[in-house]
Amino acid sequence: MPFISALIVGAGSGLSASLARSFAAAGIKVALAARSAVKLAEFADATGARTYNCDAAKRDEVEALFAQLDTEGNTPDVVVYNPSYRVRGPLIDLDPDEVEKTIAISAFGGFLVAQAAARRMLPKGEGALLFTGASASVKGYAQSAAFAMGKFALRGLSQSLARELGPQGIHVAHFVIDGGIKSARRPEPADRPDSMLDPDAIAQSYLQVLQQPRSAWSQEIELRPWVEKF
Repeated sequence: MPFISALIVGAGSGLSASLARSFAAAGIKVALAARSAVKLAEFADATGARTYNCDAAKRDEVEALFAQLDTEGNTPDVVVYNPSYRVRGPLIDLDPDEVEKTIAISAFGGFLVAQAAARRMLPKGEGALLFTGASASVKGYAQSAAFAMGKFALRGLSQSLARELGPQGIHVAHFVIDGGIKSARRPEPADRPDSMLDPDAIAQSYLQVLQQPRSAWSQEIELRPWVEKF
């Protein structure tokens, strides 16, 4: 199906900016949502994207976001869930409030956004839900229990929704980003070329998944630099 409107939740200046540029270049209108939309102004202007304030872990804010998009005639047929938050440290030292926040942002917010999106996609029998995972989606690292819980849960949500919604025309896919994403704040080491993922390359993979015929949909894609061990 030709997609018309995309919503990227948890937008920032890294992967989300690359996704916005990639989608816009493909002729898809883009909406960007973040807890603070002010930080999105620079690349939103470059892509013509509209920006919205939304804390994805808060039900009322998610519902208000989708209601506003409906009112504006921009109900998305593509939704990308991209928020991330983590707290690290030894298990016995972790602040339970921070752990709760990590799980809420990483996973519960994904449920809220997916539910709101599916309610709009199901009557049409088409749409796409894309979830951004990480190495922690499949491997629980030491001193990273909270992030692993959140990312494992998001992956489980994606698998369940693919089995439920796929037969009803909604493409659900999960992306395991297995490696560091390079950015201006996190440059690639000069002595290790190709050791980090290029966000523009990742965005191309998301776009390619959107273009898949439904007779051969991917449910999960792993992306890593060719030098990354796994």
